[in-house]
Amino acid sequence: MSIVTRTGDDGTTALMYGRRVPKSHPRVAACGAVDEVNAALGLARAAVSHAYVREALLPIQKELVGLMGELATLDEDMPRYIKDGFAVLSVECVTRLDQLAARLEAELPPFKDWVMPGANPGSAALDFARAICRRAEREVVSDLELHNVQIVMYLNRLSDVLWLMARRLEVG
Repeated sequence: MSIVTRTGDDGTTALMYGRRVPKSHPRVAACGAVDEVNAALGLARAAVSHAYVREALLPIQKELVGLMGELATLDEDMPRYIKDGFAVLSVECVTRLDQLAARLEAELPPFKDWVMPGANPGSAALDFARAICRRAEREVVSDLELHNVQIVMYLNRLSDVLWLMARRLEVG
């Protein structure tokens, strides 16, 4: 099967379960923004040498893939999505980010001034991912009535964690 399907040549794309919508649909914009976060995290993971920070990124990327599937599922298809065994973002995912933030904050000195991104390649990549994550959060809340409030909480918490990870790389 070729990646080139030509099915989007008419300006539409498929959501889960074959539902076709315009590429300008809010769900498509939200999925695309989360995909950008995931790609930016891949770049950050490749740039980061700090073992703990690097290892924490891959599970987050995997959760973002699931989040995209959830965003790509219309409300009327959610029972089928769950029945088919796809995971939905849970409060436990948000809790894991809270715990990661607490660990990182415990390792960092108090902050006094505005932080300028770019101290090193790893922290710059994480700051870039954070900025994209904030945009993804705005895309998700702008036009969607979400069936899962954990999605917004997760993206909000993720941007905080990425900021803390970047600062952790700056202090060594």
